[in-house]
Amino acid sequence: MRIEDRDWVENALRIVEADANRSADTHLHPFPLPASWGIDLYLKDESVHPTGSLKHRLARSLFLFGLANGDIGPDTTLVEASSGSTAVSEAYFARLIGLEFVAVMPASTSPAKIALIERYGGICRLVESSGAVYDVAEELGAQENWLYLDQFTNASVVTDWRGNNSIAASIFDQMSLERFPVPSWVVVGAGTGGTSATIGRYVRYRRVPTRVCVVDPEGSAFHDAWLTGRRDVVGTGSRIEGIGRPRVEPSFVPAVIERMERVPDAASVAAARMLGRVTGLHAGGSTGTNLIGAFRLVSEMRAAGERGSIVTLLCDGGERYEHTYYDDAWVAERGWDLAAEHDRIDRFLATGEFSGAS
Repeated sequence: MRIEDRDWVENALRIVEADANRSADTHLHPFPLPASWGIDLYLKDESVHPTGSLKHRLARSLFLFGLANGDIGPDTTLVEASSGSTAVSEAYFARLIGLEFVAVMPASTSPAKIALIERYGGICRLVESSGAVYDVAEELGAQENWLYLDQFTNASVVTDWRGNNSIAASIFDQMSLERFPVPSWVVVGAGTGGTSATIGRYVRYRRVPTRVCVVDPEGSAFHDAWLTGRRDVVGTGSRIEGIGRPRVEPSFVPAVIERMERVPDAASVAAARMLGRVTGLHAGGSTGTNLIGAFRLVSEMRAAGERGSIVTLLCDGGERYEHTYYDDAWVAERGWDLAAEHDRIDRFLATGEFSGAS
């Protein structure tokens, strides 16, 4: 990068950091469990970020790192392999600092997702094969004055897990005045693996007894990779947007995870719908996956006579999924039996006992 570009970089860093400075931290909502159970459950609401999801944090970290590392300059075109929330957030930050952003995505991507990315000035490059998005993004990024942001490789590297208002530091700050201020568990899903790596590293760095549980949807490779210790396992792909991958991504760090739970897709959708009914919070399917994992832990802790707290994430808003997870016809086409899952969840809410296949 030219010396004369230093002023531009410093101003771009200021703009990206100012985005966070304009906002209060994301909310930590208590989930209504009976106080007599001795276990408190919280949801950290990442849907209130300007771009509506947990991926806003990742995109901001990718941009801060790229700018500070000399990879992003005033003439850089940015590219990512993503059709989801990460691309939406990256398009937002690219527009903030006046750069062009290209999202490489499968041709099957819904018009609604394309519209979200284009709303922030992103350009959508559609490819026929979903498996080709990585190669196409990498090829574009190899051009002069282009940069492949590569969330799946860099997510666990660019986040300052020691602090810098990472999600881990934020959780512990917000929990400080609660009945059980140090969580027994933090429950998260894995898309890139960056969030579980950040939290897992942070609790070790802070030397607290908090354990990390990663929930994984059907078809994802992460659970089997953690179970077997192999990174070459593959899955069929996830139907719960934002989490689960058909391959083990470079940012997935199994060594900082104490437990993984496989969660059926029908259970994820049923739990997301239940959240709205019980609390009024409207969330996507990955939040439902998180809740099922948390409910299993609550049930086990109660059975063991343990007291404590559990924190999980509300990853994004349910308004993005009105035509999928909240559409009864769409759900029925996939053969998901939500009635049985709703019954299982209702029994848990009434008794504190959770049963079901994992």
